Amino acid sequence: MNVKDFEFISQLLYKRSGLVLTQEKAYLLESRLNPVARKWEFKGFDELVAAVRASGNEKLLNDVTEAMTTNESFFFRDQKPFTQFKEMILPHLLQNRSSTKKIRIWSAACSSGQEPYTLAMLLSEAKAQLAGWNVEILATDLSTEILTKAKQGVYSQFEVQRGLPISYLVKYFKQDGDKWQIDEKLRGMINFRPFNLLSDLGALGRFDVIYCRNVLIYFDQPTKAKVLDGMAKMMPEDGFLLLGGAETVLGISDSFKLIPGQRGIYGLTPQSDPIAAQKAS
Repeated sequence: MNVKDFEFISQLLYKRSGLVLTQEKAYLLESRLNPVARKWEFKGFDELVAAVRASGNEKLLNDVTEAMTTNESFFFRDQKPFTQFKEMILPHLLQNRSSTKKIRIWSAACSSGQEPYTLAMLLSEAKAQLAGWNVEILATDLSTEILTKAKQGVYSQFEVQRGLPISYLVKYFKQDGDKWQIDEKLRGMINFRPFNLLSDLGALGRFDVIYCRNVLIYFDQPTKAKVLDGMAKMMPEDGFLLLGGAETVLGISDSFKLIPGQRGIYGLTPQSDPIAAQKAS
């Protein structure tokens, strides 16, 4: 791969998705784009790049972008964000949304759906408390191909063994050969739709809880700040933002502050602890 091809593809990806591809990650280009080249019946990576330069074919551009931005996911990933949801966030929302009985949750960059389905299972476990409530889970991703997989809710034995408690597998999945499909009711709890985080976030409406985990690490600082500030405008004063365990808003955005005593969970500034602030009011 020559330097000009790398720079061209990396700039294309940045403009279309916000993904920052540094020189040391150049190896990812060929490993991820070679399958795209085969799909389009190009002889190899160089011919694919030449076609992207020359054609402007939107379907080809989408395939290239999706190949580079699709990342793996698994059920109950890192565990902590879902324990926080069950033990802290959901009880808070049950108390403080009792007048409207409405909760909206956004799983941003949901990949193949394990994150929103994990939330759906936790909500199903609390169905007695949520009787009569309107709970919406919106799950978005840039890749339409990965969203098709997510909507189907079909996973391999390997995928269901990664983080999913056996009791939940038995309760919420049905085996079909060597595959497992998640319960139809849980699939119906989630609205999957394509969405680019570089777009106008406000078009999605307001959310009580936003999961945006292990996504911002692929953006540069200005893009991270833009996304975070946009999300802040979508949330009520006691809303919750959950980022990956290794991610932070420090030095990036003043819109959020870490909730004291928690890891990876943020409230709006200046209200850094929405639960404590609610109790004090």
